[in-house]
Amino acid sequence: MTEMLRWSASEALAKLANGEVSSVELTKAVLARVEGRNAEINAYITVSGERALAMAAASDARRKAAKLSGKAAGALEGLPIAVKDLYCTAGIRTTAGSKILDNFVPAYESTVSGKLWDAGAVCVGKLNMDEFAMGGSGENSAYGVARNPWDTTRVPGGSSSGSSAAVADFQCFMATGSDTGGSIRQPASMTGIVGIKPTYGRCSRYGMVAFASSLDQAGAMARTVEDAARMMQVIAGHDPKDSTSSPQAVPDWLGGLDGLNVKGLRIGLPKEYFIDGMDARVRGVIMDAVKKFEAAGAVVKEIRLPSTEFALAAYYIVAPAEAASNLARYDGMRYGLRVEGKNLLETYIKSRSAGFGDEPKRRIMVGNYVLSSGYYDAYYHKAMQVRTLLVREFAAAFEQVDVIMTPTAPNPAFKIGEKVSDPVALYLEDAFTVTVNMAGLPGISVPAGVVEDRGVKLPVGLQIIGRHWDEAGILRVGRAWEKLRGEWSPPQ
Repeated sequence: MTEMLRWSASEALAKLANGEVSSVELTKAVLARVEGRNAEINAYITVSGERALAMAAASDARRKAAKLSGKAAGALEGLPIAVKDLYCTAGIRTTAGSKILDNFVPAYESTVSGKLWDAGAVCVGKLNMDEFAMGGSGENSAYGVARNPWDTTRVPGGSSSGSSAAVADFQCFMATGSDTGGSIRQPASMTGIVGIKPTYGRCSRYGMVAFASSLDQAGAMARTVEDAARMMQVIAGHDPKDSTSSPQAVPDWLGGLDGLNVKGLRIGLPKEYFIDGMDARVRGVIMDAVKKFEAAGAVVKEIRLPSTEFALAAYYIVAPAEAASNLARYDGMRYGLRVEGKNLLETYIKSRSAGFGDEPKRRIMVGNYVLSSGYYDAYYHKAMQVRTLLVREFAAAFEQVDVIMTPTAPNPAFKIGEKVSDPVALYLEDAFTVTVNMAGLPGISVPAGVVEDRGVKLPVGLQIIGRHWDEAGILRVGRAWEKLRGEWSPPQ
């Protein structure tokens, strides 16, 4: 691996700006890394090598022209990045990790990916993921499981499995993810990178393949908080094409990144997130991190979020209900896989049976059940009431504290196949992240430390949760933690 791949995205952009390296050189190095590693890590579903080199050459030309004219280059000019395979990319296959979309090539671009290309970024390819973002391990992909670079016998988390693996393995400088119940933060924790899920509505969902529309949110995955903030600065903002997109102005997150004085920072520790059954080693790493904040002058306070115990059950009612509705469009008629039957109904049945994997089928059945006549009030209505309680409890907590800190996941990365036969055990890996989605809050996972499991060192993520629209706050606290923690060494 060449030294340039170890640069952070911010370092790479600085070297591109001063002419130390060209985008073509950088892109060739990334593509060589992908070619040499993807058979083992399986982070990419589609590698767009020719397009990437063409985009890199065009970027070098734009940068040269900008210097001659005195204009500023794009915010990500020439930087090779990759995109989770549920963002529609015009002219590049978009599968959402599912065989039902195996040959789907969109005619249009998602807003988030379009903003990245407008900022000058280079598209290396499309990243592996749990099918339709349904899963917490990467094992539900129709294209094989992505592997964790820390130990390739283990999962990289999910559903943004390819994104976390590619960033951790230096196969791109940053990547998009999506987070419906923890799908950015949990894999970031398991691969030792930074992952931020912004406030619901902060980034456009236009052109994202939908899972659960009231929960899905785009976000950034990178190796440092600064790099994550840099990507967020580009992809955030109002989009009239998405009715849930907020008109809130996007602050200068990068400019204010180092503006936090930890002294006096009020940190809340929710009692419900430090429970029996979570890995004691994970608890130890998180408490050590909290103690470092405390030693630097932060004020730590135990808080209560009593509805947390119902959050996971409520999430697994709301999310499948919305998924059942969203996935109804895949019927073999307009796009995607079509398996001919004797009549219309048989064509529907054969197409969906052949195209969907086990997890989407499971969630479609659960979703239709909880929305059915006679069960709506007993399940879906109750789950929405829990959601309201969570919003209120977080609001009350933020009257007492500035940020909330928790483990991102209850366990470090587990072995591939270890939990695949027990869906409930996999669902429990989202126990500390789904509450943030249910309440629409911003959250970030930052590497906190490592634990040893069966002779292998594995990363543990610290989750920092903020008030609605306070991405600036969690980014600053995450950056402060990087300074307190010291140098972080991802797998080589």
